[in-house]
Amino acid sequence: MNATFRNPIVEKAADPWLLKHSDGYYYFMSTQFGCLEITKSPSMTGIAVGLKKKVWIPEENGPYSHNLWAPELHRLEDRWYIYYTANDGGGDESRRICVLENGAADPTEGEWSWKGTLETPLAGLDGTVMELGGRLYFLYAGYGHYPDYGSAIFIVPMANPWTLELDGGHALLSAPTLEWEKQGGMAINEGPVILRRNGFIFLVYSASTTWSEDYSLGMLTMKEGSDPMEAASWVKSPVPVFRKSAENGVYATGHNSFTSSPDGTEDWIVYHALPAPGADTGLRSTRVQKFGWRPDGTPDFGVPLGDSHDIALPAGERI
Repeated sequence: MNATFRNPIVEKAADPWLLKHSDGYYYFMSTQFGCLEITKSPSMTGIAVGLKKKVWIPEENGPYSHNLWAPELHRLEDRWYIYYTANDGGGDESRRICVLENGAADPTEGEWSWKGTLETPLAGLDGTVMELGGRLYFLYAGYGHYPDYGSAIFIVPMANPWTLELDGGHALLSAPTLEWEKQGGMAINEGPVILRRNGFIFLVYSASTTWSEDYSLGMLTMKEGSDPMEAASWVKSPVPVFRKSAENGVYATGHNSFTSSPDGTEDWIVYHALPAPGADTGLRSTRVQKFGWRPDGTPDFGVPLGDSHDIALPAGERI
């Protein structure tokens, strides 16, 4: 029996979202062409051969039937929700985050219903949900500040999983003001995701253009109990927390999610990357690796491991 695996675990799979559910299965989504697909797998490293189910094919030429990007699967209030980006075939100004709902216990079963679009004050993409203090908050990458930058991270409270509470505020949390956030010809902050541990909430995001070899991860840190709607609650790391490794042949590391090993004892980062500088974005592949924690309570994501590295299987995983 193999005790190790090598990255990538899924070829041609950008914007990976991997959720370990209480049923013991991993559920995986990534950007596909023209549809939304969920993969169900009993193991983290076996996603490529998991059960695949197309769960949503938009109406042809409908208002949000083009450029389906970055789907995320969330379990909220005992129901499943998918948040994904789409537009009408135009440019960034028509891009919105759409919401689907499913009441089945297994997200690959039952019916997915259209709940609409989240009416964010700015056109945007890469929506995610944070549960905090009994409330839901929506975070996304909003456009609308050209020529200063392409996109920035915003937060807005939610009335329920498909409705924003706009009178609760709309706050800018991170704009791409640092040089490493401006690589590839545009200043970008996108792909927010939440990680919680040690009395802190970490907002990890992707910076620079996705086609740049310097696409990397940044991080904001907030103490538990602080107000997430106040930008001052969040402290921004001045340097990337996860970036390319030329030595290991891994470039454009970004748009990540987080999961845990089957036995729950290990934390793992899930991300996409390119195999070479200037490689076509269609070659973005999904990779995973275990990460640890520093004495100050912050995550240590380490260095991305290339396809020549043997990585120990997640604790509790059997192939």
